[in-house]
Amino acid sequence: MAVYTHITDSDLATFLADYDLGRLRACKGIAEGVENSNFLVDTDRARFILTLYERRVAAADLPYFLELMRHLAAKGFPSPLPQRDRTGQMLKTLQGKPAAMVSFLPGVSVSAPSPTHCRELGGGLARMHAASRDFAGSRPNSLGQASWAGLFAPHTADAEALQPGLAAKIAKDLSAVADLWPSGLPEGVIHADLFPDNAFFIEDTFSAVIDFYFACNDIIVYDLAVCLNSWCHTADGSLSLPHAQAMIDGYETHRQLSDAEVAALPVLARGAALRFFLTRLIDWGSTPAGALVRPKDPLEYAAKLDFHRAHANEPQAYGVRR
Repeated sequence: MAVYTHITDSDLATFLADYDLGRLRACKGIAEGVENSNFLVDTDRARFILTLYERRVAAADLPYFLELMRHLAAKGFPSPLPQRDRTGQMLKTLQGKPAAMVSFLPGVSVSAPSPTHCRELGGGLARMHAASRDFAGSRPNSLGQASWAGLFAPHTADAEALQPGLAAKIAKDLSAVADLWPSGLPEGVIHADLFPDNAFFIEDTFSAVIDFYFACNDIIVYDLAVCLNSWCHTADGSLSLPHAQAMIDGYETHRQLSDAEVAALPVLARGAALRFFLTRLIDWGSTPAGALVRPKDPLEYAAKLDFHRAHANEPQAYGVRR
């Protein structure tokens, strides 16, 4: 979440007039994240999140995201519920940009997850995969493996400027991952961006997932690989085995991984690290002046890639117990 586009009280009042959500009491921009403009909106009836869609989000993909959230909520999974206006529309326009209101969910994100949080998150992720099994929508992963070489090509000099020799390392990673990328694994709806700031807890118990705006159809266990990268690594880039084991144990409480999925975890985790290194590298020099947002350091994922290179054929290094 972030704020790139600023809105006035008048803009918001006009926007809310199309809904039956109560009278506006307060509105505050949310600074976290890097993709869209987000606002916490309080009315005399409830609290909501208003999102203006920017940057990588294609307007044509928005119905998929909104319908997926409604599907998950209907299944009892704790995801935001998109609100319909008086004509039944979920997707609106504000300041010339696509916009939507969703329900506010209780809980807090954790900045330093414990193994307990990782176990809870693993279980929540598996529950989300189960709840979305019969979702009718489909969207290819626009930031999937096939896109990574093209993302990197214009930014090799940027990588080299960050760290001498890094561009060559990333080029080798891209080649190795392309050669080893698995086929034939189970596919379905994945969140694809389930970082700690996109999950909520009440005390130590998982309570919700938010920010589905990278959701897509792809290899299911790739979602777990994204979470291993974002929840289980230490500051030096190595992976904390207690955190990873807890996450996988929590996941397998609800969905058992196949032998093929286990064998693919190292290359999927390496690929997930590449994906986030590349998008952070692109964002590092392109955040608009005046945006209420801080770009995230791509070198965090360069360090994680060092770990993945060293454990390319070792599923047990990722917390697998069998």
